[in-house]
Amino acid sequence: MKFESQLLKGVAPTVVLEILSRGQMYGYELSQAIEKRSDDILSLGKGTLYPLLYNLEAKGLVAANWEKSDTGRDRRYYSITGKGKSQLAAQKQQLVKLSAGLDLLFGGAISQALA
Repeated sequence: MKFESQLLKGVAPTVVLEILSRGQMYGYELSQAIEKRSDDILSLGKGTLYPLLYNLEAKGLVAANWEKSDTGRDRRYYSITGKGKSQLAAQKQQLVKLSAGLDLLFGGAISQALA
């Protein structure tokens, strides 16, 4: 099941920051990591991912630098900044509260499904 684009749009920055909190990555690698870690539920195409990365960089939440890959190809690697880590922590707290609220709204169905 893929999420509707508008629903994913709200959590996409947090998803990207979470994956980058594990280490720097280039765009395609980041996209693949999101799909793999979410069991193919979440997917960010390059038309969504790169504008999002540029936006996060403009806000100082991620930093980017060009490096040569193992294949000798120049790639732009992204990493989370200290400001990005703070933002991620705040967003995770909000998502936990949102999840709890949704669980209450749906009568515990979310907790039961996860158990």
